[in-house]
Amino acid sequence: MRKDLPPRYYLTHFHEFLGFFEGANRALLSDEATDFIQRFRALDDDKQCIVVRAANRKYAVIDRSQFNYSEVSTPQEQIDWLKVNGWFGDLSHASLNDIAGVLTKDALLALLAEYGSTQGLSSLTKPKLVTRLKEHISTHGWPEQLSLENYLVCLFDSALRFLLFIYFGNTKSRLNQFSMRDLGVMRTRSDSVTDTARFDTKEDALAAWFYANHYSQLAFYNDDMLLATAEADFPETEGVSASFYRDQCLYALGLKLLAIDRPKGLGILQQAQSDKAKEKWLRESYKDGNEDGVKQVLEDIIDNPQSDTLLAFAEDFYARKYHKKRTSTVTDMLRNASRTLDIDVSQNQQVERGVLAHYARQGIEGWRTENRLWRSLFGLTFWKQLYEEDTLVTEFDRRPLSLKQNNFYAKFELSIEDLLRKLDTKEKLRFHLHKMATQHYGKINSLFMWSSYLLTPIEALIKHGSLEVIYTLLRMMCKDFANLRDGFPDIMVFDNTLRFEEIKAPGDQLRRNQLVSIQRLQQAGFDVAVTTVNWIRDPEQPYVVVDIETTGGNNSYNRITEIGMVKLVAGQEVDRFQTLLNPQRRIPSNITKLTGISDDMVADAPLFSEVADHIASFTQDAVFVAHNVNFDYGFIKQEFARLEQSFRRPKMCTVREIRRTYPGLPSYSLANLTKHFHIEMERHHRALSDAVAAAELLKLAFEKDDETIIANVSE
Repeated sequence: MRKDLPPRYYLTHFHEFLGFFEGANRALLSDEATDFIQRFRALDDDKQCIVVRAANRKYAVIDRSQFNYSEVSTPQEQIDWLKVNGWFGDLSHASLNDIAGVLTKDALLALLAEYGSTQGLSSLTKPKLVTRLKEHISTHGWPEQLSLENYLVCLFDSALRFLLFIYFGNTKSRLNQFSMRDLGVMRTRSDSVTDTARFDTKEDALAAWFYANHYSQLAFYNDDMLLATAEADFPETEGVSASFYRDQCLYALGLKLLAIDRPKGLGILQQAQSDKAKEKWLRESYKDGNEDGVKQVLEDIIDNPQSDTLLAFAEDFYARKYHKKRTSTVTDMLRNASRTLDIDVSQNQQVERGVLAHYARQGIEGWRTENRLWRSLFGLTFWKQLYEEDTLVTEFDRRPLSLKQNNFYAKFELSIEDLLRKLDTKEKLRFHLHKMATQHYGKINSLFMWSSYLLTPIEALIKHGSLEVIYTLLRMMCKDFANLRDGFPDIMVFDNTLRFEEIKAPGDQLRRNQLVSIQRLQQAGFDVAVTTVNWIRDPEQPYVVVDIETTGGNNSYNRITEIGMVKLVAGQEVDRFQTLLNPQRRIPSNITKLTGISDDMVADAPLFSEVADHIASFTQDAVFVAHNVNFDYGFIKQEFARLEQSFRRPKMCTVREIRRTYPGLPSYSLANLTKHFHIEMERHHRALSDAVAAAELLKLAFEKDDETIIANVSE
């Protein structure tokens, strides 16, 4: 049902938006933006409504015929006045991006057809089609199909985009986020907002906008425009935030220029200060034979690194190129992995879960950790410093300024150290974390997602780890969050002592951010291993073969009437489970005819919610197997979802396994396969009977695999 917005809803939001520039951020405004605000406030309400409606469009090009809003008196006359007074202009003022946005690809091809053949144009991207259209317009004039009277360009777009950039801190966000907030689609954090300027100075704000604006337009620049941009006078930046936009733009520009003018591309990359720009310059310059220059820069980085990530690259690159070391640090760490595990091949889609299940069968505790453990511990420990002592610039921001600028420790060192001194026991830290989680549960943040299991691995870390070591790593995150916010090991294991493990399946690579995080954990005092996995057929891996009967084929609204499960370990049945279920709806007569299950039979049967815990326990750490597995798995997953519980298990399909091991059979339906392999069935389309039959098929597939392995070994 469509929700009607109150009259002049968008105008109210626009005044809220402009109110942001009456406080600390007023000092950041360009002359053009200041003039826009003053001119806008001088308009009457009808004209303001037109301007705001245009401002809420995604692109600067608008179709005036779509602006006949009832909240505006004589809207077309208002537009005529605004056009005469410099608010709107014709398409000659439009950018390539705006034309591309307002016209579809088919519309662009239709317009180009007026200039002759369009052969080969359909394969071009929209930006290239717009470029072609612009070239034709400059030579032959506007196409007749394009209604110049209806299409207008917002001449205030430059000022508006600058204001949006200062407000949101990026070039992609639009005014529609206000309505998304009010409709509950987007959650915001108004409780952490104070009157804070997004940039240190007006000069920094203008410089940041220069770089951010160019960066957003680079996809539409042809070679000449890219070269012209490289020749421009690049404004200086002082603050960390402005420098981020500078480095982002120069890196992207440098990459594009490498294919056009390599020396100029390298020159642009050299001006950028980001880790990835420096790394790219070093790699490309070395390729070009500048070995002495690269060596000097590498030595400077090693002597005075700007980040752990860049240092790791520099040391590794230096060793391989100048000391002729044959392998990288990443390769060495993988080759010298602390341990190798044989894991059942069924876990190849969820290798970390497979390793944890392997440990669990040995009585060893383990937890999925990755980045979530450390980011949630960091966020909960320093919640006050992040969201009370530091602030968000607007309620739409996710990340506090100190994390964006990577100066959290420098900004709040006294407060951070005072907190850690007070939390001098595990009990105090545990109490503090529970208090923060209780007070702030559900509040949006850029660090982690809330869940009922959030504190489980944190509790295990505190219980089994050293408080001093934990705090050492947290201090490292405080001092360089930008380079220590991800790349943490996959799992945490307690096997008499605590250790972290990065799990690598065959073919997996160890990324540099993972290398840095592993090295920092080791420096803090943690035991960290890189565990490589070999895929095998593990006889101890449990398989649960499942079959269900349902009221119909769609799991969105149909329900389960019966479930049967058979558990296999080492090819032998070790347990089974079967029950009818009350689907809480009528069973169609055709389903009763097929399965024999009637409404009377399930009237007193348990609900799924009453057996959910047993199903979860029965299938825990097992491979979920079924004939056409996605059907059975999808229904059971949906039933758990209705209980607001997740259900995730590795899956295996007996249809696929039998096709693989016994190719060429006339039919792979369960009924025909049981006949072909002489498998006895009590009754087809009853859950336990079908599950037992599918279990026999699984055994046949495994036996065939074993025969193939033996034959290959014998050869």
